[in-house]
Amino acid sequence: MSKNNLLGWFFVFPAVILIVAFLIYPTIRTIQLSFDKGLGFKPTEYVGFDNYVNLFTRDRFFFDISQFPPHGAVFNTVVWLVLFTVGTVGIGLVVAVLANSVRYEVLIKTIIFIPMAISFTAAGIIWRFVYSPDVNTGILNAILIGLFPSADPIPWLGRIDIVNVALIVAGIWIWTGFCMVILSAALKGLPQEIMEAAQVDGANSWQTFWKITIPMLMPTIAVITTTMVINVLKAFDLVYIMTAGGPRGASRIIGFTMYWETFQNGKPGYGSAVAVIMLLLMLPFVIVNIRRFRNQEQS
Repeated sequence: MSKNNLLGWFFVFPAVILIVAFLIYPTIRTIQLSFDKGLGFKPTEYVGFDNYVNLFTRDRFFFDISQFPPHGAVFNTVVWLVLFTVGTVGIGLVVAVLANSVRYEVLIKTIIFIPMAISFTAAGIIWRFVYSPDVNTGILNAILIGLFPSADPIPWLGRIDIVNVALIVAGIWIWTGFCMVILSAALKGLPQEIMEAAQVDGANSWQTFWKITIPMLMPTIAVITTTMVINVLKAFDLVYIMTAGGPRGASRIIGFTMYWETFQNGKPGYGSAVAVIMLLLMLPFVIVNIRRFRNQEQS
């Protein structure tokens, strides 16, 4: 081994130790516990694939296809993936494009980005007040009663049919600022010569946006979309603070289920099986992102 290679490994060694200690070993340990009861976070009784079988056949809070529409954490996560991802990326893109052409761009972007500066715990508490059925506390119900005096207050977090949408709205409020900032930076980096050439050729603003701006922003949009998908798959804090998975388990998602089964129900093996499922769902998106970054470096 040459001196330069030895020196390189010397500098890399601390990072390798950290990756092994905090990433590779915990992953292997989690996979091991997913095939065990894992009481006390130690292998105590090997159960094979029982944890996985129970998740998809006996746990109605995780996977329930006995009725339509299906219920459970898996299907709630799918709803999150669609509405949350489209909401954050879509609204972030719209704000970035519109704010780019007004005088008060900095002020608008600051207002949209402020929720990212708030801890998710605090944001969850704020939205619990917003959704409160008490009209003296809940802003939404106060507005509802103000517009329709004969209407009854709506328990936004207490109804099975709307609780997930209410949580997703809070999540969009928090993460839209992040998407907006990244997309705004990418938008400002687009070559203006192409935009000007399109205008000279007679393209209007709408045509320029869809035919030129969107295709040129697509790599950034893909990265942001992947990031939001991963955020959904590992989301936990907002659900825990606002509903604790209720009512009757209706707002459970995969990330929350992993925490709840592991630490609240005292089933580390069962929770580890959920964590492994999370890992398998995330891997394709992580691999796609890594390949995209490598292609960008080579081009």
